[in-house]
Amino acid sequence: MTPGKQVPSRGEQAPGTARVAVVTGANKGIGREIARQLAERGHVVHLGARDPGRGHAAERELRAEGLDVRFLHLDVTDENSVALAAKRVADETGPLHVLVNNAGIGVPEQAPSQTSAEQVRRVYETNVFGVVTVTNAFLPLLRRAGSARIVNVSSAVGSLAAAAAREDPSGVFPPGTFPAMLAYGTSKAALNAVTLAYANELRDTGILVNAASPGFVATDINGHNGVLGVEQGARVPVLLATLDDDGPTAAFLGEDGTPGGQVLPW
Repeated sequence: MTPGKQVPSRGEQAPGTARVAVVTGANKGIGREIARQLAERGHVVHLGARDPGRGHAAERELRAEGLDVRFLHLDVTDENSVALAAKRVADETGPLHVLVNNAGIGVPEQAPSQTSAEQVRRVYETNVFGVVTVTNAFLPLLRRAGSARIVNVSSAVGSLAAAAAREDPSGVFPPGTFPAMLAYGTSKAALNAVTLAYANELRDTGILVNAASPGFVATDINGHNGVLGVEQGARVPVLLATLDDDGPTAAFLGEDGTPGGQVLPW
């Protein structure tokens, strides 16, 4: 952005040519970086966060960089919160061009037999059911945009083909090994299936629906043990969020350092 460029006030509609994005779980980590990169590309970005303090702090910091980023109170596990967030976006910026379902949680890695059903249920509430709730609530706004993108932030550990072969396509785990993460891994496999379901429903509508694996990024979810920075982790989600109209739908892409990303097996 040009230094000193005036950022629209929170209640002011951006220029009509601006694309509008919502990013969930965006007050930190990969989500925040996705919000930053989309705003740098000229999007008006609604930064979704369930914690108002952290959300407003992220908004202030990004707006200080000259970016049109607006805190959006959004708890993906609360249907009322999601409905109010969708109404706020409709009232403030109208049609929605990009929805990035980034919010996600995990549990410490442990054997499936040591993982309780309650742990699995809690992870699914955010990683799967939250995505369904948010997507359904914002879909009318995405349809109004005519040409829109939905990006679900998944993981290579959600690949059923890779799990069955015990071959990690991202190269994080050595050949012949694959993490048996009952809660997190299967939630991402379910999210992949959700992605395909929406992609198939929305074919020929101008809405492209894809899944992205950011790679092994150092974030809170892995105790910052990842090997990639958030800038790298945000690259593929942003790539999918900014596809041309002839771009793919029902694709699963991962970060491998190449311009177009790595096609991952479902």
